[in-house]
Amino acid sequence: MLNRRGVCYDVGHVMGINWRPVFDARVVHRELEIIRNDLHCNAVRIGGRDLKRVTTAAEDALAQGLEVWFSAVAWDRSPDDTLAYIEKAAVEAERLRLRWPDRVVFVIGQEFTLFMQGIVPGKMLMNRVKNPAFRESLMSGRHNAPLNAFLARTAAAVRRVYNGPLTYASLPFETVDWGPFDIVGIDHYRMGPAKERYVEMLEPLFATGKPVVNTEFGMGTYVGADEKGMLANLGGMVDVKTLFAHALPLVGRLVRPRLNGRYVRDEELQARALTERLRYSTGLASMGLSSRPSSTRSIPMTKTLSTISTCPPRPWSRPSPVASTARPTRTCPGNPRHPSAPWPTTTVPSGSTRPTYP
Repeated sequence: MLNRRGVCYDVGHVMGINWRPVFDARVVHRELEIIRNDLHCNAVRIGGRDLKRVTTAAEDALAQGLEVWFSAVAWDRSPDDTLAYIEKAAVEAERLRLRWPDRVVFVIGQEFTLFMQGIVPGKMLMNRVKNPAFRESLMSGRHNAPLNAFLARTAAAVRRVYNGPLTYASLPFETVDWGPFDIVGIDHYRMGPAKERYVEMLEPLFATGKPVVNTEFGMGTYVGADEKGMLANLGGMVDVKTLFAHALPLVGRLVRPRLNGRYVRDEELQARALTERLRYSTGLASMGLSSRPSSTRSIPMTKTLSTISTCPPRPWSRPSPVASTARPTRTCPGNPRHPSAPWPTTTVPSGSTRPTYP
């Protein structure tokens, strides 16, 4: 039986721009209430770069009775810089664990082959993914040796300051040595090329004898999203140039982020895909699957992109016909004075009434 039901929660990942430019503790509190009460979760994976933000949200979630997966991340850094950051995060996680024993899991990182320098060539994520050596490394498995060397080194450093359960949010093509970890974690999306081999790709993980957690999954809200790969769903339809221009001081107010093509919005596709994925989780529980955190509950990259996804129209932007990422629900920034307002979601059954903000 699945003993953890959760979602990922973004307090401000940073890649070029901060995905959550405004951090309001009142809004965070309300969103965590929704995660616990409306989505019926008992766990939440809290991610972002700023350790104060991650800690603040984690304290709120723990006070509300949720189990917290402390998942602070700093992308596109060298291995040494990444390790130094993780050690600081582990200190914060241990402080929380002492206050709330058995309610904190420390995630040392996520998808290092993609998001950290030094595993495959390239300074930034897109440089790595577009480098011909990236595919060659994945096909040959050359990335696994440096990855596992870093994971072993990092786990040992974290154990010196943190005494709770430890995991890593891996990729399906990362062959991880799970010896240093208490929980096996995998960000696994049932879409694109992986759709037909979804269960088969998980089976080797059960052989570790450790709890297996699907640390992230999701689906975009546009026609054809189920045939795309993970990266194409996670913001792959956004015009990156307009997104970064929008984040610039002053001039950014004149630039509206746009999509990079024509997409037909299909929220029911996302709802069906997530429902089907949850049915798979129920079956996989008998094989050892311990948890099923959905993709990020709230990722307000900008006011405009959040409006693109699910929010009621705002004066600064016309809503687009398609969501920009694979998130099941989205926050509506620009309404901090009404943190207790009803919450719009993308998975509302057809024909039901969608709540709106006052």
